[in-house]
Amino acid sequence: MRPESEHRFQVPRSPLLRGAIAGSVQAVTGAHSCVDGYFKRNVLSATFIPHRLLTREVFDKWALDFLTFGNGYLELRKNRLGGPLAFERAPAKYMRRATDLQRFYQVNGWQASHEFAAGTVHHLMEPDINQEVYGLPEYLGALHAAWLNESATLFRRRYYENGSHAGFILYMTDAAQSQTDVDNMREALKNSKGPGNFRNLFMYAPNGKKDGIQLIPVSEVTAKDEFFNIKNVTRDDLLAAHRIPPQLMGIVPSNTGGFGAADTAAEVFGRNEIEPLQRRFAQLNEWLGDEVVRFNPYSIKTSKAA
Repeated sequence: MRPESEHRFQVPRSPLLRGAIAGSVQAVTGAHSCVDGYFKRNVLSATFIPHRLLTREVFDKWALDFLTFGNGYLELRKNRLGGPLAFERAPAKYMRRATDLQRFYQVNGWQASHEFAAGTVHHLMEPDINQEVYGLPEYLGALHAAWLNESATLFRRRYYENGSHAGFILYMTDAAQSQTDVDNMREALKNSKGPGNFRNLFMYAPNGKKDGIQLIPVSEVTAKDEFFNIKNVTRDDLLAAHRIPPQLMGIVPSNTGGFGAADTAAEVFGRNEIEPLQRRFAQLNEWLGDEVVRFNPYSIKTSKAA
């Protein structure tokens, strides 16, 4: 089954538009490198062997596109004699396939702005079980965790900066308080909003009753604060979706036992994740008929104990 076509190129049928995926890249504080593939990109870049047709800079952009969107595009620039000159990255966010699945367009919105020459674009894609035109990133199911993580952070930030939440009700029944005292208290509470809104207020009430001034908390304040639980749970969901050991991401363990040896985790990660990705990018060699993509083995040097 193929996506519906519009004009000359295929419209992606995806749970999310590519713009939404691109907007989610920096959604998670401290874990964005897990969401958008920066960590895996860095490992692949460290093992990549540059070629005269494919520089490390172009490879880094290509790898980041593939890990973020599930699609990576390289345009083969040719010299005047028709031979290969160099590969250049075509931004995956704006690339579309033609209805014949042979040609490619770079679009501006829904307008086809540039058509690539036939046979000059290599499309590396993460297979989708529903269609065969575009790829989908494997982490789509974890985006909800990323958005929840972002929402929790934004809520917490607004809570501290604005102070616009309903904190409590000040209930005054003491007849000893004058209208001037009430007005001064109201003004002090109004000025307590904004940055540094958590302040102590002093109230002098001579001959006042014990319950003359009461603070009635609102349910939003008395509810259990789940901020840290949300941050930890969503972080774990993101790490599980990308199968990245937490000790490689610089995450501080919350338990006394820790996460285990980082070098052992790196070896398993390299065997199960990096090597398959290296073979995936090597598909360009079959398309071109030349060995352009090569990698050094991913290995971790361990120091011998004294």
